[in-house]
Amino acid sequence: MSSANPTPLWQPDQEFIASAQITRFQAWAAEHHGAPAEGGYAGLHRWSVDELETFWKAVAEWFDIRFSTPYARVLGDRSMPGAEWFPGATLNYAEHALRAADTRPDEPAILAVDETHEPRPVTWAELRRQVGSLAAELRAIGVRPGDRVSGYLPNIPQAAVALLATAAVGAVWTSCAPDFGARSVLDRFQQVEPVVLFTVDGYRYGGKEHDRRDTVAELRRELPTLRAVVHIPLLGTEAPEGALEWAALTSADVAPAYEQVPFDHPLWVLYSSGTTGLPKAIVQSQGGILLEHYKQLGLHCDLGPDDRFFWYTSTGWMMWNFLVSGLLTGTTIVLYDGSPGHPDTAAQWRVAERTGATLFGTSAAYVMACRKAGVHPSRDFDLSKVQCVATTGSPLPPDGFRWLHDEVRDDLWIASVSGGTDVCSCFAGAVPTLPVYIGELQAPCLGTDLQAWDPNGKPLTDEVGELVVTNPMPSMPIYFWNDPDGSRYHDSYFDTYPGVWRHGDWTTVTSRGSVIIHGRSDSTLNRQGVRMGSADIYEAVERLPEIRESLVIGIEQPDGGYWMPLFVHLAPGTTLDDDLRARIKQTIREELSPRHVPDEIIEVPGVPHTLTGKRIEVPVKRLLQGTPLDKAVNPGSVDSLDLLRFYEDLARKRG
Repeated sequence: MSSANPTPLWQPDQEFIASAQITRFQAWAAEHHGAPAEGGYAGLHRWSVDELETFWKAVAEWFDIRFSTPYARVLGDRSMPGAEWFPGATLNYAEHALRAADTRPDEPAILAVDETHEPRPVTWAELRRQVGSLAAELRAIGVRPGDRVSGYLPNIPQAAVALLATAAVGAVWTSCAPDFGARSVLDRFQQVEPVVLFTVDGYRYGGKEHDRRDTVAELRRELPTLRAVVHIPLLGTEAPEGALEWAALTSADVAPAYEQVPFDHPLWVLYSSGTTGLPKAIVQSQGGILLEHYKQLGLHCDLGPDDRFFWYTSTGWMMWNFLVSGLLTGTTIVLYDGSPGHPDTAAQWRVAERTGATLFGTSAAYVMACRKAGVHPSRDFDLSKVQCVATTGSPLPPDGFRWLHDEVRDDLWIASVSGGTDVCSCFAGAVPTLPVYIGELQAPCLGTDLQAWDPNGKPLTDEVGELVVTNPMPSMPIYFWNDPDGSRYHDSYFDTYPGVWRHGDWTTVTSRGSVIIHGRSDSTLNRQGVRMGSADIYEAVERLPEIRESLVIGIEQPDGGYWMPLFVHLAPGTTLDDDLRARIKQTIREELSPRHVPDEIIEVPGVPHTLTGKRIEVPVKRLLQGTPLDKAVNPGSVDSLDLLRFYEDLARKRG
């Protein structure tokens, strides 16, 4: 591995290294906390995992975290799961996110962009005023610390205001994008029983208006815990009966009052894909996210007050929460609400140009789509302010690195990053002081002891293994909602290697310290960076009377593409004709999301199961990737080997 790409694609020059915040942090941490002054990033990283408590104490000091009551120690209990961070401390996430309003009130905190690509600024002073007004109104409605507040919203400034106001009162935020169908949203929100729902009447995407008022009415009917619904008239419609008006709740001129909450007080709920049943409701803490995001955005992404941070995302993905946290570093964040490819494939580059983005984040799939469509970003747009293009959602293929280097700029910092909703951050990715090698992530992140392990828990170098993290991170979930004994949380990450986080990715840690991600070691579907479990698709498709059972698989292709076939076992007397194919696709598009319409629908003689009746996904995925049957599955665990031979045969025919 390490000898295959000996020449870096990009190397930071001395000036870039010297001005990077991580360089200044290392010098300061060496002087004040015993970090190594020499040895570059590798030395700093080693120290950050060997001296975990000292490292996180240094991060808290460097970023001037305001603890309203001091902490007793950095780490009470180190065990995973259950690590106890900064016991005794109280603070507030929103207070830190709005600090720049004190020093730069008239500068833009947010640039809001829609499909017209015309940026509309929201100043720091205006953002703080709206958050103050909304937080006071939430308290007046009776929202208390720990109550859940939900948003069915696109990526618009109102969503960021609602998140910050929720955090200011100590309540718990959770959101879904409005292209999610009612069932997908209810599978998530019903678990956490929100008391307030912020919602739009619809959204614009791909040049069309999508009215969501019927869906909103269904959400209101099916969420009995709601005390208030707040209407945001994105399409200009009247508020439905009994709903509150956004404008009325955000009109007062009042400074935010920040509830000082314990470090491990819940900040928000994010959702896993729901591969086996309901999506996991992942709860992360105010303090854990605050520290992790300062580290990630300030040190790894090198963001500060002079930057503009644009990441293409929706409110249904953790990257939206991560993007809003850009405010912590005093950075102007760019919120783009619209299709990634409207009016043409180059749309995101146009947004980067129009907003003067310095860090532009997107999906690996978008980069590959631009390459396929013959887009020429630097020829057609002024991207001179873009210092870094970051990608996530899936590994960026080597051709994607080359295309960005050739078509954007040959001195471009390309950061392929990898992490998860589970920690709302990155395990490995951007380091401004390290070279970039084609097809590789630069390094594991500070404070993250990332390793590749074999099945016996032995660390591997230059070999593929399971991605594990051997020490706790502050943003690891404090718990899952509705998991009183913690068993679901434990089984999700800690049942393979006791006390060690197993993430479910195949990875290689190279001898030069870089990281390669090879895709999932499980069966999560991952379309354009949006993860969805197969269970959501089965539920929708199998409502159709013609479908007896179905199986969906997502397969990363060597060229960076993604093939997602849906296998259907039909009811007797049914044929898979064009009409049925169209209805299956329409069902998925309307009930789940347009992103998860399968590439192919294939009739099969049956769906294989485990002996306990669970559909077998990972072995079928392995068969379709060319793994021989005896290596893909334990034959004693399945109900029909003959059915698996059918899929093996299919893989052979497809070549």
